[in-house]
Amino acid sequence: MKTLPVLLAMSLLIGACTQKPPAMAPGPVEVGVVTLKAEPVALKTELSGRTSSALSSEVRPQVAGIVKARLFEEGGNVKAGQVLYRIDPAGYQAAFDQARATLVNAEAAVSAARLKDERYKDLLKIEGVSKQDADDAATAYQQALAAVAQQKAALASARINLDYTQVRAPISGRIGKSSVTPGALVTASQTTALATIRTLDPIYVDLTQSSAALLQLRRTLAKDGMRAGSTDARLLLEDGSQYAREGKLKFAEIAVDEATGSVTLRAEFPNPDGTLLPGMFVRAVLDEAIDPAAVLAPQQGVTRDPKGDATALVLTADNKLESRTVTTQRAIDDKWLISSGLAAGDRLVVQGLNKVKAGDTVKAVAVDLQATPKTAER
Repeated sequence: MKTLPVLLAMSLLIGACTQKPPAMAPGPVEVGVVTLKAEPVALKTELSGRTSSALSSEVRPQVAGIVKARLFEEGGNVKAGQVLYRIDPAGYQAAFDQARATLVNAEAAVSAARLKDERYKDLLKIEGVSKQDADDAATAYQQALAAVAQQKAALASARINLDYTQVRAPISGRIGKSSVTPGALVTASQTTALATIRTLDPIYVDLTQSSAALLQLRRTLAKDGMRAGSTDARLLLEDGSQYAREGKLKFAEIAVDEATGSVTLRAEFPNPDGTLLPGMFVRAVLDEAIDPAAVLAPQQGVTRDPKGDATALVLTADNKLESRTVTTQRAIDDKWLISSGLAAGDRLVVQGLNKVKAGDTVKAVAVDLQATPKTAER
């Protein structure tokens, strides 16, 4: 009968070994947090526009005639005053020679009229001639002087027309294709330019900004602590590359275009290599303002609720999660510029958002994100 106690003891021992230990309560969920801070941020805007030459001049003839020669290479650089075309000068040379001869004749007549006037004045003193004759002699002398002045003006006009047979470059720059060839007839009143010269260094970039954006910028600058940005400008070319040289914003138009509701801004860029050509489509990045105490929040810490509002989870002092509705102003690389809802010193949850909800007590682990870029583009 001793076997029965032994069996009972063994069954109790086996039951004790197979009994599960009591379950432990789960600990707080770990979440990654970033402590927000205020820092200076340059607010920038990106505007589209087109390049235009700083100077542009259409070369036109100022006298009529047959083009005898073209004296420049199309597409090359020309200097102000350089002869570009030569118009047949024969008729204008003849007119100049005739005006010069007429002037010589008029000057000779002056000499004779002066001597006669002087003699009649002396004879009038001794009543050798009538007063009427003396007056006529004086008048003839004055008319001869006037004729000389008139012929000098005619000679100057003939010289100008003769000079105009050499069509010169009004400005320095790069010249385009010629619209005429030697042998073509040109006139002073023609509407077609012989060629066009453009100055490419420096070059202008005409940008457009909506009037609404301009009003928003003024409201931004009116906030406490905001400072106006610089006049520096950077350029993005049509292929997406960045232009190597920085430019300067020169001015903004004082009126809004009624058709487009936009304002034109002009920037000037150095262009010594001729990379930029008139008419190119470009985008310019301009400094708008500087916010000395901006709050930047990582984008992964800001989500959207079913209504589309931006929300964020923030840790309270006792490590509980609090939901905040935030207002984002613009994207800055991988961060949002916060207008309201978050402040410097807030601990923003950026990792583990799918495992927690507002009101939960969590374990916060600081996350080391990359350095925050300090340029904002819109």
